[in-house]
Amino acid sequence: MKTADLYIRVSTDEQADKGYSQRNQEEVLKRYYDINHITVKRVIFEDHSAKTFNRPKWHFLLSELRRHKGQTDLVLFTKWDRFSRNAGDAYQMINTLRRLGAEPQAIEQPLDLSVPENKMMLAFYLAAPEVENDRRALNVLHGMRRARKEGRWMGPAPYGYANKITEDGKKYITPDEPEASIIQWAFNEVLSAGKDSVRSIWEKARQKGLPCSRSAFWMILRNPVYCGKIYIGKFKDEEIQWVKGKHLPLITEFLFYQVQDELDGKKRVYVPKKGTLHYPMRGQLICPHCGRLLTGSSSQGRSKKYFYYHCILPCKARFQTDHTHDLFAKELRKYIPRPGMTDLYTEVVSRLYQAQTKGQRDDVKLIREELEEVNTWLVKARNKLVNDELDAADYKAIKAECERKINQLESRLINSQRQDNNIEPLLKKAFETLAQLDQLWQDATAERKKMIIGALFPEKLVFDGNSFQTARLNEGARLIYLLNKELDENKNGQKDDISTLSIPVTRIGFKLRMEKAMRLERSVDRS
Repeated sequence: MKTADLYIRVSTDEQADKGYSQRNQEEVLKRYYDINHITVKRVIFEDHSAKTFNRPKWHFLLSELRRHKGQTDLVLFTKWDRFSRNAGDAYQMINTLRRLGAEPQAIEQPLDLSVPENKMMLAFYLAAPEVENDRRALNVLHGMRRARKEGRWMGPAPYGYANKITEDGKKYITPDEPEASIIQWAFNEVLSAGKDSVRSIWEKARQKGLPCSRSAFWMILRNPVYCGKIYIGKFKDEEIQWVKGKHLPLITEFLFYQVQDELDGKKRVYVPKKGTLHYPMRGQLICPHCGRLLTGSSSQGRSKKYFYYHCILPCKARFQTDHTHDLFAKELRKYIPRPGMTDLYTEVVSRLYQAQTKGQRDDVKLIREELEEVNTWLVKARNKLVNDELDAADYKAIKAECERKINQLESRLINSQRQDNNIEPLLKKAFETLAQLDQLWQDATAERKKMIIGALFPEKLVFDGNSFQTARLNEGARLIYLLNKELDENKNGQKDDISTLSIPVTRIGFKLRMEKAMRLERSVDRS
């Protein structure tokens, strides 16, 4: 009497298919071995795909056959697609089983493999399920690409979005709070902090509630889905594409491209150094004696440490950090707008802004001209392709580059056209913040102090222990300083009395003061 092991396999997506359930297969195999008087040693139930033989239960069966070689005559299953859906792997496994003395056999597709002609039928039985798998996979691939071209996101929703289904059964993604707001914050923060601060931004995002790894955070920053674009990969003759998605974007295209430039290292960024906590001005101060940058170090006293900014030997310049920071806070007060003068500062800066942004329309014109030029390149390349003057592969490369450039230029154009010239509300808010500049400096973290220094003083500061000097000031800070100085001179009686500026004034008086301030600014520029 022959002995056999029964192999019953069904994958998850086949559970509901008629004739594939494990119970049905077991009943069919039971009738077979009862009729043919076969002794069953073990019954193996498998729930993995047959694309490969990397299946837990099959490995167990194979190890048992090796341990008890020659004691099992048959390995029975219902059909050959229960055994394998990969013809190449199946032939190798059949040879392996034969060396172990076990003959694989499908009871509903029986084949005597000792007859050479039956190997042709075996090839058909093994190839048919593989072809079915490949066709199904290809149909799924084409369906997914077609959905992406229509602007639909496929698969699990990315961070910041949630999968939803419409009433007619169509799937879509929608912003999911609070992750969506955290991702919006992260993009804006990267733009201001720079590439080397991405790790710290990721850590802050995790604290805010964004559950992703560091590598996943980088993928978020690189994913165009957040600006409303769907990425379609290259397939056969189709090039890479970005199509407009049907989902709601979290950020603008302009912001997305700015962040990409930031991550690509196109902007210089500040990298916090070890010890910045006690020496926020290290790297910003110039020695008054030798012109080298001051560094920082500490010395241990009897009860505490003392911190200093100092030059390197043989120069002996040395300044206590606390004293230096207090003097700098006093220096900052020069650039604090005077109380009650917000309207004056706002008017002056608004006029300067309008004058400096007068060329904005020219920028829009230049962008449009560049767009027209890129489109002309594309038309010329297409004509050369038609006239067999350009290879198809070269044309595809030119087309992809032109389309990428067009997307960026259109994004810049939209952003330029949306810019609002009315900055008075923003200025009022900014001056309210500047009114507390010295206190902001005292309370700021070391990194924020660095940012304040860099914002006000684009170039290094010379510090002699009592005062600070710099070759160039931030334009806004310079204007505030000039206006403050003008107000002081008027207060001291050196020029016209402008005490009325501290209280509400008529429109005419206000315009006269403004014209005076503008003349002062122009005179400084000429000097």
